[in-house]
Amino acid sequence: MPAKFVDETPRSVAFYSRAAAITVDDDIPLTEQDVDDVAEIFQTPLTGSYNWDYKLQEGRIKQLYELGKKLNWNVETDLDWSKPVTLLPDEVRAKVGGFDGFKPFDDLSAEKKKEFLDHCDAWRLAQFLHGEQGALLVASQLVSCAPTFNAKLYAGSQTFDEARHVEVFNKFIQEKLGVMYPINYALKGILDKILTDARWDLKFIGMQVVIEGLALAAFTSMHDRLPQGGLLKDILNYVIRDEARHVAFGIHYLEEFVKSLSEEEREERAQFAYEACVVSRERLIPTDVFEYYGWDVEEARQVFLAGEGNTNFRDHLFQRVIPNLRRIGLLTDSVRPKFEALGVLEYENMIDDGDIDWAEMSRPLDKLN
Repeated sequence: MPAKFVDETPRSVAFYSRAAAITVDDDIPLTEQDVDDVAEIFQTPLTGSYNWDYKLQEGRIKQLYELGKKLNWNVETDLDWSKPVTLLPDEVRAKVGGFDGFKPFDDLSAEKKKEFLDHCDAWRLAQFLHGEQGALLVASQLVSCAPTFNAKLYAGSQTFDEARHVEVFNKFIQEKLGVMYPINYALKGILDKILTDARWDLKFIGMQVVIEGLALAAFTSMHDRLPQGGLLKDILNYVIRDEARHVAFGIHYLEEFVKSLSEEEREERAQFAYEACVVSRERLIPTDVFEYYGWDVEEARQVFLAGEGNTNFRDHLFQRVIPNLRRIGLLTDSVRPKFEALGVLEYENMIDDGDIDWAEMSRPLDKLN
């Protein structure tokens, strides 16, 4: 099928006929024959590098690479796609989202309330998918531009991990939920910045610490709330372990590299990490769903921000990212007051993701679900 190139990111909501989980009265589900591949071009001044000594250094990066090879999983054969999706009960989803007691939501019928909550979950899963595509593209860049042999090998294995994540979330959305929302503006902005920056180490910082830290926070927050026995929880079990390896790799690699930067270079990267964290606060607010239902987007956004689920996610995010930034040397004096103003500097002394639980990380695939 030919690709259709566009100048701007599409903002329409797509429906798929083979999944009956979500339907809306006035929307006609799309079939595969109705849709072209839609592609958006981005330009990057990427500078690649060969590595000619092929030095395989023993250490944690090598161990993480070996784990990645050993514990690959297959979307088609390692997951039971006949299992029920098993989302949270409607009353719990409404409470977590902060919508219980919000008039536009309360005015909906019971059927429409369920439909709206289903759309919120579909939107969230779509952001996981879009984020994983971004991670796939960045990881593939790191194969070319990472200067050391170990890093190139690990980035190659991570690229395959990200491809698998794109595959599993896409299959879940199309076959189980049936609706695809466009990428959130905040997430698209972070990915554009990382993908188009010429500095290979900024790609490491943006991807391995911020984006993957964000992914771990989002996946863990959702996973911890889901009941046992459902397909989505099984998917997240696999994906979370992959992402934990990715974050650990970034921390161990960057911990030494950041020490070699000048003070000016280090401050520049610390500022980028801070700005990415600020944008990430908007990462999982389903404004497209509010707009789809004709609500006042800013009013609904404020309700969601005050909700239990968003507070839980924000805590997960910064509890992971702040200690990691401290460990790699990017929680500098210039950005500390900015993080303090966000109310998240209190997390700096928590355990970072560099010291991983090797026993948990090495657990066989058949013991995860």
